[in-house]
Amino acid sequence: MSRRHDSRSDEDDIRVRPSRRGSRPRTRTRPTHSDAVPGLVVAVDRGRMTVRVDGPDGVVDVTSMRARELGKHGVVVGDSVRVVGDTTGRTDSLARIVAIEERTTSLRRTADDTDPTERVVVANADLLVIVTAVTDPEPALGFLDRCLVAAYAGGLEPLLCLTKTDLGSPQPLLDRYAGLGLDAVHMSRETTLDPLIDRLADRMSVFVGQSGVGKSTLVNRLVPDAFRATGDVSKIGKGRHTSSSAVLFDLPDGGMVIDTPGIRSFGLAHVTADDVLSAFDEIAEAAVDCPPLCGHTADDPDCALDAWAAAGPPARRQQLAGLRVLLAAVGQVGPGY
Repeated sequence: MSRRHDSRSDEDDIRVRPSRRGSRPRTRTRPTHSDAVPGLVVAVDRGRMTVRVDGPDGVVDVTSMRARELGKHGVVVGDSVRVVGDTTGRTDSLARIVAIEERTTSLRRTADDTDPTERVVVANADLLVIVTAVTDPEPALGFLDRCLVAAYAGGLEPLLCLTKTDLGSPQPLLDRYAGLGLDAVHMSRETTLDPLIDRLADRMSVFVGQSGVGKSTLVNRLVPDAFRATGDVSKIGKGRHTSSSAVLFDLPDGGMVIDTPGIRSFGLAHVTADDVLSAFDEIAEAAVDCPPLCGHTADDPDCALDAWAAAGPPARRQQLAGLRVLLAAVGQVGPGY
């Protein structure tokens, strides 16, 4: 006589777990990894990291994975890490990243202003090179504002890299940010790269910019063997995405550049007005006299920055105007195109 099927018996069978008797007990003790090798993350692709380490015969790139003991701590390009395992860099070898050193700077963003999840794009960079065309496509002012905010909030020095200046004037963009003390370089296909190279020398720089502005073309000119994909501007005036992952390259004359994928939006859900103010010592000192919850905008009637600007030279009013452009980006809700 056949046994009658009982769905409840199946559920019970599923829930039965083998006894742990005789297995090694769990422990919170973690290995010290005293033999771990220091390295620099130069690329991240689908859970695999390329880590540059010093080997006995010179610098090698090692394929690595993140150790489980790191928990939810993500690894990004620019991270200083420690790795164990096979660090020879041989084909099919695999090492483990067991420690992430404290970051000195971080370029962060969220998917949009309503997304509380903060994503670190790049770590430990010195300079944020914000690439934008002066025309074709037209500058995305909201995006530029947000990039500047992200630079100040993350501890990076911003640099405006204005491309296609043979097709239009950079002056409107320079006027928009006058007073902030921003450095800027003008680029076109005919101009030399020397002014940009001078600013990148002996630094770790990260390039950001929406697709179609010439960012990857610049990287290809700076690093001839980078071979970053480039694309034309689409018919609707927005660039096509060409680079798909952040990658670090060595500059021929010293320094490193990190090229990032074309980004269409830069959410600032993780940034506050005070994060921006902290990048400007004189303004931050004046803002101490502001009332609680002051947004430091022109709509805040008791903002102490108005009196600070009025009591000083005209440059102060220009500086405050530039700052408030950035503060408006912090308070804005939307993709920030």
